[in-house]
Amino acid sequence: MAKKKADDESASGPTEKGNFIRCRYCGQKNAVKADYKNGSANCGKCKLPLSDEPHKKFADLGKHEYVHPLDSKALAALKAIPGIDSALKKLLEVTGESAIRVMFTASSVKVTPKQCPDLHAKLQIACTTLGVDMPDMFVQQNPIVNAFTYGSERHVIVLHSELLERLNEEETLAVIAHEVGHIHAEHVLYLTAARLMEALANASLARLIPGSEIIKFIISAGINSSLLAWARRAELSCDRAACLVVQDPHVVGRVMMKLAGGTFVSKVDYDLFLEQGREFQKNYEEKNLDKFWATIINAGQTHPFPVWRVSEILEWVDSGQYGDLMKK
Repeated sequence: MAKKKADDESASGPTEKGNFIRCRYCGQKNAVKADYKNGSANCGKCKLPLSDEPHKKFADLGKHEYVHPLDSKALAALKAIPGIDSALKKLLEVTGESAIRVMFTASSVKVTPKQCPDLHAKLQIACTTLGVDMPDMFVQQNPIVNAFTYGSERHVIVLHSELLERLNEEETLAVIAHEVGHIHAEHVLYLTAARLMEALANASLARLIPGSEIIKFIISAGINSSLLAWARRAELSCDRAACLVVQDPHVVGRVMMKLAGGTFVSKVDYDLFLEQGREFQKNYEEKNLDKFWATIINAGQTHPFPVWRVSEILEWVDSGQYGDLMKK
């Protein structure tokens, strides 16, 4: 009898007191109205739309199954630089990885099961879907629309408040999943070093902190430029990781539309935005001048352009690779 009761409670269906449905993402049992239809109500725990469709968890997903080829190529070139791992670890040692944690603990809101519980539930969903240990996560008041992952020993995800205010629940999961993707793809050591090098781009600032000699070595060895070039390409892999968690590429596409259009996005046609992405990809592949300018202009950015990113997701989905992973 105990087993039958557990089985009954594990699925969606009627109860003596009404209808209920289990959240496909977090497993929370939710009471719903008799006229409930998929997507017409949100989970009380993770706030994601309720649906009786399954949500795939990847028990043994390997990073090479989804990592973007530009990421793989750039990382291989980076790792070919003699002494890079020891140099980057030394950089984090002398600049103080612990300082990062202290800074966010002192200045940001730490996400816990009780503090911002819906964000914590989304983080748990992303981690269990990709098979990653839970990192700490913070929300930081910041007008810049961004999110990032730091740390080599203990990972930390930071979400900017301005970004969260622009996204719906599924889009927020996509952003969190993107950051968890950096952990799954083993990007974080290199990514943390890249962000530190960006912060230390001001030579006068670099001279004031401990470890100036290791910074000089990193720059003189060509590690700095290679690191920043790789970091942009790594974002393309994590957009794919986000797709694997939300399991709807258009959620990721809408995130890119909001990154491109900002608060004006309510007046933007999503289908036309996708068409713009396909046109960009076509011109990038067929016109050398377009490819040259896109590469040169993007070199000064921390992330690939949003339209570029959505074009890459469209190409990945159209290639059948996304569908193949979802069928595994």
